[in-house]
Amino acid sequence: MIKTYEINNLDCAVCAGKVAVAITKIPEVNNAQINFMAKKITIDIDDKNWEKTIRKVIKTCHSIEPDCEIVIPEFSHHQHHSNSKIPFLSRIAICIIFGAFYFLPVKNELKLIFALIAYFAIGYDVLLRAIRNIFKGQFFDENFLMTIATVGAFFIGEYPEAIAVMLFYQIGEAFQDAAVDKSRKSISELMDIRPDKANVCRGEKIIETNPEDVNVGEEIIIRPGERIPLDGIIISGKSSLNTAALTGESLPQDVEEGCEVVAGCVNINGVLRIRTTKLFTDSSVVRILNLVEKSSENKAKSEKFITRFARYYTPIVVIAAVCLAVFPPLLFGIWQEWLHRSLVFLIISCPCALVISVPLSFFGGIGGASRKGILIKGAEYLEKLSQCKTVVFDKTGTLTKGQFVISDIKSNNLLEEELLEIAAAVQWFSNHPISQSIKGKYAKKIDEKRITKFEELAGHGVHAVVDQKEIYAGNKRLMEQFNIICDNISHSGTEVHIAIDGEYAGYILISDEIREDSASTIKKLSQLGIRKTVMLTGDKRESGENVAEILKIDEAFTQLLPEHKVECIERLESEGNAPLVFIGDGINDAPVLARADVAIAMGGLGSDAAIEAADIVLMEDKLSKLPTAIKIARKTMMIVRENIVFALGIKMLILILGTLGFAGMWLAVFADVGVSVIAILNAMRTLKG
Repeated sequence: MIKTYEINNLDCAVCAGKVAVAITKIPEVNNAQINFMAKKITIDIDDKNWEKTIRKVIKTCHSIEPDCEIVIPEFSHHQHHSNSKIPFLSRIAICIIFGAFYFLPVKNELKLIFALIAYFAIGYDVLLRAIRNIFKGQFFDENFLMTIATVGAFFIGEYPEAIAVMLFYQIGEAFQDAAVDKSRKSISELMDIRPDKANVCRGEKIIETNPEDVNVGEEIIIRPGERIPLDGIIISGKSSLNTAALTGESLPQDVEEGCEVVAGCVNINGVLRIRTTKLFTDSSVVRILNLVEKSSENKAKSEKFITRFARYYTPIVVIAAVCLAVFPPLLFGIWQEWLHRSLVFLIISCPCALVISVPLSFFGGIGGASRKGILIKGAEYLEKLSQCKTVVFDKTGTLTKGQFVISDIKSNNLLEEELLEIAAAVQWFSNHPISQSIKGKYAKKIDEKRITKFEELAGHGVHAVVDQKEIYAGNKRLMEQFNIICDNISHSGTEVHIAIDGEYAGYILISDEIREDSASTIKKLSQLGIRKTVMLTGDKRESGENVAEILKIDEAFTQLLPEHKVECIERLESEGNAPLVFIGDGINDAPVLARADVAIAMGGLGSDAAIEAADIVLMEDKLSKLPTAIKIARKTMMIVRENIVFALGIKMLILILGTLGFAGMWLAVFADVGVSVIAILNAMRTLKG
């Protein structure tokens, strides 16, 4: 049983990782994953004793992060939510008032009492967490560092400094939490496309229900202003749809009877009656939301580096702080001064700025791309895309529209209409775009009973038995395979040769129109520094090279079977062109999509095959979104690098200053919390895409 719940009050991705690991160790739990940015935990547990296991999960969660809360709807009637915490603003007020009392002309004993009240009012929760974690053997977190540093300040008589450090640390943490929550909210708003209701026609009534309760084949009504709840086909009505949330396209899309529509689009004007073709869980909108939420699982090298860095960095700095407190006094004396420096050293060492801001930068970039109709499945692919120098294109359906028209027909012994009918019949069961263009004219004329055998020959064509005649339809290689002599065609286009019972019957020439934005996309890629563009196609040399020449593509490989396309990708990579991006229409390019460093499918709106096969999906048939995706990837990586350099640079500088005695605890707090807030605010720039 796999369940997903909301999880709150986690401070950072590292904390989330600790909780997930601990929960996975429970015997009844098969797996547990926490999406820190989406505030969700997914648990795979055994069906038996579900409630008992969930209680173990909650207990384990609290043992690692006491303030963490898993929201279990099934327990809502008796789930306890603690309200025992003193309001944060009240704690600040108490701290400031008693901190001010410290400076009154009173006895030192009374000064100490005022200082302790001010300190515990603002920092009791940090102290409690530190003590709990110490008993669990969990050292070197920010609670431990702040506790040691401020308690140490009390021991050396720096009461005001200890209070001020804890106060500004807590205020900084509050700003940090607010910034993270704001970014989470912004990302949630970007993906706020989940329909919340469906108007289902049942009998003579229209019932409002949850989209999850609607079955395939049921009829639903979508009124103006409502969001389409499930994928389906329009059976009556005419309207315009706002698809911006899914595709990033601002212009409305006109639809009418017979058009396929997908969940998540907003109906603008007319009333639509739709017959559903998928369950809600299988709809495009749910798949998109799931992929965006799971995108944090595919971590970039930068994220993995930061996680490893934080694991070793903090203990090393703590050991360095101990050495700073012990060894210099043995040589120079003045132990109180060196202890103070070591406490400053401790405060600076917390790696929160990196641990929070780097994953946030990637998630913001993914969210910003989603708003523009670009679905990126993880930070790993965002990072690779930012580094790409070579882009490889499929031709048909990518650089061209994939909407074929018949430009020439030659028949030997049949009328042209008869040859067309035979060609349509032999390709009746094929979904290839060329087959669709040929048989489209005869969509209602061909009797399927006439076709007694059908076989699709990948990269060659089709074979079928029609009216008890054995018919082959495909390219020149198919004819040569069966020793059938066919005509040589000099015109540009895709040729479909037809043979009946081993005799050549003629050919149909198919032409494909180049997309309006293909040339401008190639030009923009060149301006972005892409050093090589390549086109792969199964079309004959003349046709492929003609398209490559028009679009100014650097290199074109023609007459390729699917396995040959994979060989081309491997050869290009071996020649130093990695990381390499391949972009196709997601229909017949699965082997190449699987082999490329970054696989991009375009026109993925409603296409299960495209969404599954690719690392990145352009949710609309617009090649111009490719340069946009690269710009977003590069901007995200720039911000990630800025945060890493800024955070480490400031920390290293203040660590040196603190060691030399030029930085006090106030500056140390800035190096910890201040840098974190600045890095988080910088990371939020990725949300704009």
